[in-house]
Amino acid sequence: MHSAQDWLARIRELPLPGGLRVMNVCGGHERTISMAGLRAALPRSIELIPGPGCPVCVCPEEDIHQAVTLALRRHITVVAFGDMLRVPCNAPKGDPCSLVDARAAGADVRAVASPREAAHLALSEPQRQFVFFAAGFETTMAPVASLIAEGVPENLTLLVSGRLTWPAVAMLLDSGAPGFQALIAPGHVATVMGPEQWAFVPRRHGIATAIAGFTPLSLLAAMYSVIRQIIARQPSLDNCYPQVVREGGNRHAQAILQQVFDVVDANWRGIGTIANSGFAIKPHLRALDARIRFADEVSSVRKRAGSMPPGCACAQVVLGRIYPNQCPLYGRACSPREPVGPCMVSDEGACRIWWASGIREANSVAAAAPSGRESQQSHSAAAVASTDRWTP
Repeated sequence: MHSAQDWLARIRELPLPGGLRVMNVCGGHERTISMAGLRAALPRSIELIPGPGCPVCVCPEEDIHQAVTLALRRHITVVAFGDMLRVPCNAPKGDPCSLVDARAAGADVRAVASPREAAHLALSEPQRQFVFFAAGFETTMAPVASLIAEGVPENLTLLVSGRLTWPAVAMLLDSGAPGFQALIAPGHVATVMGPEQWAFVPRRHGIATAIAGFTPLSLLAAMYSVIRQIIARQPSLDNCYPQVVREGGNRHAQAILQQVFDVVDANWRGIGTIANSGFAIKPHLRALDARIRFADEVSSVRKRAGSMPPGCACAQVVLGRIYPNQCPLYGRACSPREPVGPCMVSDEGACRIWWASGIREANSVAAAAPSGRESQQSHSAAAVASTDRWTP
C-alpha cells in the first residue's frame, strides 16, 4: 500500500503541465485537502479548486425563509439537520433570518441527525405538527426517500430541498469556461448512484476524471490518475475508491429515490435554475409535501428571493471562481461565530473549512492560484507528515 509520501513522490516524478487546475466537487474532499495540507504539499503547478459540493450552501434562500416562517407562524415543530439551523435567509432587519433566530424568538426548532429521528420525534408527540426540512445531495436524499416509502407519521410533512450533484458540474462544463482541466468526483455520491454517472465528463468534455474517497491517500491516488490522463491525452473515468464504489451503484437506493421523487429543474442559491437538478416529492405523495399543506403560510413575493446576502460571494466560491478568502466579507463581517453566507455555516462549506484549517484573513488578490496555496503553506507541514498513518 502506498503512503502519502509515496503518492506525492510519484506525482512529483511526472512531467507536470503548467497551471493545472483540478476541481474537487465534494465538501468532504475539501475538508481533507485543507486539514491535511495537500495544497502546500503538491507541486506549485497543481491548483486544487473547491467545487459545488455543499448542499447547505446552495439550498434555496426561499426554502429557508419558508422553514423559518412555518416555525414562527404556526404551532409547528421544524426539524432539520444541524448545519441548516444557522443558515440565514434574506429578511427585514430585526426579523428572524435563520431557524436558530426563530428558536430564539420562541419557535420550536430542533436539530436531528437522521430522517428516522425526525419520524421518532413526530411519533413521540402526536399532538404536534412536525415539518422535516430535508436538504442534501443524493446520499442524504436516499434515506429521506426510504423514510417516505416506509410511511411517515400523520403529523409529519417534509420540506424537501434535495439536489443532484452532477448537473452543477455539467452546467460549469457547458458554460464553455469551466476553469479546470481535471475533476475529482465525489465517492459517496458514486456509491449510491454509480460511477457511470460521471462518465459524461471525460466522454463529452474531454476532462480527466477520477472518483475519490475521503482520505489523503485516496485523494492523492485520484490526483495522480487525472494528471497521468492529462499527460497521456487520454481522459477517462478512473475509480480510485473501489472499496465502496461499485459499477451500477446501489440499485436499491436508486429504486427508492425513483419511487418517491421526481427529478425537476431546481434553483441553486445565488446560481439560478439548473435543469434536472432537484428532487421533488411525487404528486401522489403530495399530502406529505409541506409546501402544499402549508402553502397559505408563505408569500411568494419577497425582495431578493433566492439571492445571497449583500456582499456575500458564496456563489462564486461554490462555482470555483474564487477561493473562499477572496470573498470581501471573509474574516471581516463573516466568520463561523457570525456567519453571513452559507459557505461559512456548513461543515461542508469551503469558507468554514478554510477557517477551521487556520486561514483567518481575507485575501483580495484577484488571481486565485497564489493566494490559496500561500495562505495554507504555514498550516500544512505537520498535517502532511501525519497522513502516512491514515488508511484508505
